[in-house]
Amino acid sequence: MADKQNMPPGLIEARKLSKSFNGSNSIEILKNADFDLKKGETVAILGASGIGKSTFLNVLGTLDRPDTGELRYQGEDVLLFNNNKLAKFRNESIGFVFQFHHLLPEFSALENTMMPALIHGESRQDAKNSAEEILVRVGLKDRLTHRVSKLSGGEQQRVALARALLQKPVILMADEPTGNLDKKNSERIHELLLDLNLELSMALVVVTHNMELAGFMSRQLTIVDGQLVESD
Repeated sequence: MADKQNMPPGLIEARKLSKSFNGSNSIEILKNADFDLKKGETVAILGASGIGKSTFLNVLGTLDRPDTGELRYQGEDVLLFNNNKLAKFRNESIGFVFQFHHLLPEFSALENTMMPALIHGESRQDAKNSAEEILVRVGLKDRLTHRVSKLSGGEQQRVALARALLQKPVILMADEPTGNLDKKNSERIHELLLDLNLELSMALVVVTHNMELAGFMSRQLTIVDGQLVESD
């Protein structure tokens, strides 16, 4: 049996994460929750609206800090980072896709996709080259210069996915990535996510109500009493 002390750390090791929202009544969303993720693994987070799926994803993606707990990426607790270092870590390591695309409508597909590279400090030409490559990969070769306001919902979601993949993240986090799409476009996004997972050994954590998409994931979890529980 391998010595656990000498084994490399997993991609993510979250321990005893707690998160509450304090209004007129304090609501505990996460209660000493644990979560592990290996490189290239795919996980669906399921459950009814309001149980904390998006909150968990935001904490896991370091968009929000938990009240207590540890969040280790490849052995390093990123919750100890200051805000600038944490933002740099997110930009380099995590891709995000949301139900609402958060694209800039007055900019083209290419310009929207270039943003993470420009924020990272890359030259405009390098950012443009990388953005063109990934937009072609997601099937938008003929839409590079179109303003995103002129694109269909499915095309906009593929721009959002291209933007998330630009920095070649080790993990992609998606919150209802097909929630606003019809069946045909949903299936295209499903196929693309799974293809990229295989090609890039990129881990996926997907919040979804779509049971077809969830069925493609290697694990399915739900939040029960603030804990992450394997679904039946």
